Amino acid sequence: MRILLTHIKELLQVRNIHQDKISGADMADLPLLKEAYLLIENDLIADFGLMSELPCFEIDQKINCEGRVVLPTWCDSHTHIVYAGSREQEFVDRINGLSYEEIANRGGGILNSAKRTLETSENEIYEQSKKRLEEVISQGTGAVEIKSGYGLSVEGELKMLRVIRRLKENFTLPIKATFLGAHAFPTAYKENHQGYIDLIINEMLPKIAAENLADYIDAFLETGYFSVDETQQIMEAGIKYGLRVKIHVNQFTAINGIKTCVAFDALSVDHLEIVTDADIEALKNSNTMAVALPSCSFFISIPYTPARKMIDAGLPLALATDFNPGTTPSGNMNLVVATACIKMKMTPEEAINAATINGAYAMGISETHGSITVGKKANLIITKSISSFYQIPYAFGSNLIEDVFINGTLISK
Repeated sequence: MRILLTHIKELLQVRNIHQDKISGADMADLPLLKEAYLLIENDLIADFGLMSELPCFEIDQKINCEGRVVLPTWCDSHTHIVYAGSREQEFVDRINGLSYEEIANRGGGILNSAKRTLETSENEIYEQSKKRLEEVISQGTGAVEIKSGYGLSVEGELKMLRVIRRLKENFTLPIKATFLGAHAFPTAYKENHQGYIDLIINEMLPKIAAENLADYIDAFLETGYFSVDETQQIMEAGIKYGLRVKIHVNQFTAINGIKTCVAFDALSVDHLEIVTDADIEALKNSNTMAVALPSCSFFISIPYTPARKMIDAGLPLALATDFNPGTTPSGNMNLVVATACIKMKMTPEEAINAATINGAYAMGISETHGSITVGKKANLIITKSISSFYQIPYAFGSNLIEDVFINGTLISK
């Protein structure tokens, strides 16, 4: 099947030479072509260029994109979209003055979702999660990482990871599974942290590895959750089972966790609402991608990742949603890009780089996704008729997406 997109107003993120990620000042450069074409052959990008130089192709379908912008689909490298139920009462509790920590101490937060996970069948969790995944695809997400972490028991964590596996089997976009058993300490282990860590290492990980259920391992490295030393145990164990590290860190406090994550060659460190000069130095010249989650900051009114400071220091930065029932009940990457521009003072060029090519790096798929490059997967967003790509973050409350292609197939219109 050969599909030709013609008269594209702006074709964004065009890169003839493969780049894993974009860092520092280079993030301000978003290469594009105006009045362009793009050829899809089966599931791949086969060619692109200026309409004035359009070759004669044998094609099966032609789509006129006059007035419309085409760009790679969003790569959302941090989500928790497999969960049961919702936590809207905690939303009201926060409005009434309770903090995230206070809600957690009352049995809310992660422990609330863990309870619901155990009470809900695997099939029901799958059906709920499937609807969320379909929604984010329609909003332009063409690759997604999904974490466990609302099981907090052998049975619960395996249930969540099996749901993620079913989503992988039934959807064609890339889905990466992350084991996040170290999301919080269950009530039974509140005074016995090592006992729960031993459960993760000695019981959960062997079973997860035996079923090949995870690509990455994660932990909530934060004051009141997992300490640096405790997280180090989790990372060491995960690596032994072939799982690369991705860590929640610096959401509320900075406790020298980023340096430790970099020492373990973490693929990404996520949240980073609090970032010190020492953290920035630790990330420089590393293989670790910093990932900001601005819609989480928006929803629970905490500081935003200091993007300007980090980019100006030469770091790469990715953007993701943190889609979860408690602190970010939205998987809309368009809102994430807009919020990064509005609240974190990222330029639209920087934000789109962060949500495409750098997001792909943060989930280990930059060889195949994240840019308009011949040979990469034809995962594409086609907008409605808009004045320029700047309108994507500017018109933050509007749905500007007309079509989404996944693997060269139109899946949303």
